[in-house]
Amino acid sequence: MFMRFFTELRQNKVPVTLKEYLMLMEALDKMVINRSVDDFYYLSRSALVKDEKNLDRFDQVFGHVFQGLEKLDPNLIADIPGEWLKKLTESFLTDEERAQIEAMGGFDALMEQLAQRIKDAKEGKGDGEGEGEGNGVGKGGNSPFGADGYHPEGVRIGQEKGRHGRAVKVWDKREYKNLDDSVELGTRNIKVALRRLRKWVREGSEDELDMNGTIRGTAEKGYLDIQLRPERRNKISVLLFLDIGGSMDSHIKVCEELFSAARTEFKNMEFYYFHNCLYESLWKDNRRRHTEKINTWDVLHKFPSDYKVIFVGDATMSPYEITYPGGSVEHWNEEAGAVWIDRLCNIFENVVWLNPTGERHWDYTPSIDVIKQLVDNRMYPLTLDGLTRAMKELAR
Repeated sequence: MFMRFFTELRQNKVPVTLKEYLMLMEALDKMVINRSVDDFYYLSRSALVKDEKNLDRFDQVFGHVFQGLEKLDPNLIADIPGEWLKKLTESFLTDEERAQIEAMGGFDALMEQLAQRIKDAKEGKGDGEGEGEGNGVGKGGNSPFGADGYHPEGVRIGQEKGRHGRAVKVWDKREYKNLDDSVELGTRNIKVALRRLRKWVREGSEDELDMNGTIRGTAEKGYLDIQLRPERRNKISVLLFLDIGGSMDSHIKVCEELFSAARTEFKNMEFYYFHNCLYESLWKDNRRRHTEKINTWDVLHKFPSDYKVIFVGDATMSPYEITYPGGSVEHWNEEAGAVWIDRLCNIFENVVWLNPTGERHWDYTPSIDVIKQLVDNRMYPLTLDGLTRAMKELAR
């Protein structure tokens, strides 16, 4: 039975290794859980599932192997460990209720009746298939099957949650659905994605204990030889350009999360604000954007060309704001924004543009396509998947 479980997980593309399977078997052998299907579900999920996107497929396979999501016949029911379910029954039911179940013929007879009644219901033979009837597979009543009714040992079918908390198995419950890696980001996920952009070096003063060097030196010299080394640091340097105001107001939350995560992950990072497109001036304080401007030309020639450049903006504007002098909606720009973006891309080798607008909407906005061409198609959606791809691009 367990080998079948492992095989079906592999067949359904849940990446389970033999080492993980053996670890699960060892946990069972050492009795780390009670012998219940529910406990085994949580244990096996913890041991075998490494990525949340595989949870739904795991649930489907588990249901097929242990719970009979697809079939409710005696052969499949026999695959479910009877001792586990009996112990689970004992922990939930009173002596009087257990006596009622035994009077029906026990749990095996209960499951056989369920299979028969589901078959009868499909053929229109059931007695009391609707709401509140006594014996059918429906809702309400005191049948051991169905939803919203009461029976000391029941099997819940088609009900969001238990009303009495006594259903031994919840056949059709799946708590997890496939997770999409295009979901909006949180600060923690952003940090994980940004960590792909790293270049570790050891520079500066020697203030960290070199354990391996100390052991080696002590062994060679015959006395304690303490050795130090510089702390390992991420040498990556980042220039972050943030679009602010206008249509970007609806993306403030995710941009704040990105900014916060970037400040934490990149110790050597400079940031500047712009509006819609890059022009001849930038600023660092939005409250003083009109009085304390910074010359873009100076910024482009202040930092070495090995800096990684990240633009964050929805690139949503009139195409004239990018391609024509005077196109800016806030001031008269002597040179087109496209000229400034082209200058930046010629100075810095690694440039990406992160767009918080959903990628499916990009084709409906001409300015997005213009910006995308200017950055050599290195525009990525501001999602977990998009950010991961952007960091891989910058790490080249």
